[in-house]
Amino acid sequence: MELTTTHSADRLPSVLDQTNRKTRHILSGLLDGSELSIPDALTLVEAVGPDLHAMTMVADEMKRRQVGDIVTYVVNRNINFTNVCIKHCAFCAFSRDHREEEGYLLPIEEVVRRAREAWELGATEACIQAGLPPKLDGWFYVELVLALKKALPQLHLHAFSPEEVLYGATRAGVSIREYLEALKAAGHDTLPGTSAEILDDQIRDLISRGRISTRQWVEVVTTAHSLGIRTTATIMYGHVETHSHWVHHLALLREIQRETHGFTEFVPLSFIHQEAPMYRKGLLAGVRRGPTGAEVVKMHALARLMLGPTFTHIQSSWVKEGPKLAQWLLTAGADDLGGTLINESISTSAGAPHGQLVAPSELRRMIRDLGRTPAQRSTTYQLLKVFGGAADEECGPLDRVEHAEERFGSYRALTASREFRFQQSSRSATQQTLA
Repeated sequence: MELTTTHSADRLPSVLDQTNRKTRHILSGLLDGSELSIPDALTLVEAVGPDLHAMTMVADEMKRRQVGDIVTYVVNRNINFTNVCIKHCAFCAFSRDHREEEGYLLPIEEVVRRAREAWELGATEACIQAGLPPKLDGWFYVELVLALKKALPQLHLHAFSPEEVLYGATRAGVSIREYLEALKAAGHDTLPGTSAEILDDQIRDLISRGRISTRQWVEVVTTAHSLGIRTTATIMYGHVETHSHWVHHLALLREIQRETHGFTEFVPLSFIHQEAPMYRKGLLAGVRRGPTGAEVVKMHALARLMLGPTFTHIQSSWVKEGPKLAQWLLTAGADDLGGTLINESISTSAGAPHGQLVAPSELRRMIRDLGRTPAQRSTTYQLLKVFGGAADEECGPLDRVEHAEERFGSYRALTASREFRFQQSSRSATQQTLA
């Protein structure tokens, strides 16, 4: 793949000329190959007007230099197998106490059925995350991987957040390394780098007291990397943090990546406020209604400028931002649109209006609208197929699905149904392992 090497300053001199002297100096230095320092990042993160416009255009140029004009997506299915959780994070609208009527648990055979259905529709990945049920058998996650890999050996399992890994290891009475080794031996592939929120313990104590600490999160991901298990990295922003927290979060991720080279991508995740307890119930003063549109653009541009040389891939989340803004973020440093998902429960439960399914053909249309080249990727960013023009378009099984919520179910339907109640008189074998 031939990358564009044209200096952005040659194409955009008038844009840079409209910025203030300090911003122009920082952006010009980045175009000339310098690294974005923390002090300079703290300057850029406050950019507005012409400075922000120039920042996004430079981020787009740096994206071209690092990955070309290809924009990727993955065909996957999200499976949140339980919403029952011992934690009560103030930002989470997904979790339920084990005594609540809306608590559910999918038996292992149902998780396998959903994964198989996705595989038969062309998915290459199952993304599996859930709550932390009480009295969990510590080896449950390993047993789930074994069952999935026995049934679907070629399906990539992008499964279990660092929080879940820590919980499993604690319940099993083994070290994090031993637990990750057991997962890998069972056939586990990669970890989602979620439960990161803001990697600052003062903020974590406000929004998720008792949740995995910064030190523990770093231990899980760096141990995974040392074992050859790659992970993503995320941030959740737009609540009570400051722009300075963004910069230091990114700096920590960059430092880890330099040492391990184990992150596959960075995914900014906007805080969805509507149903979040700390906003809806007024549990925490000063909670914002998520980031502004300008902040969303700024976050993705800053991530490209600060992380691009080490991470390479910055994802734009259509679940959090909606397809229209997610598409526009591809001009502000992002080079990936995430996955088809098929199901999404965590953002949906918080009030996000998107999350069921975006068909592959629609993702490709969004990419082509910007004059970019769409490509389907694997979880670890191997290109599986690069698509030509719309005239060469193929209609796959997921593209032909109508009434996705009726076909695949939804979080709303799952919590209303009695089929998979966490508490029910006749428990399945899977539920008994959790008792």
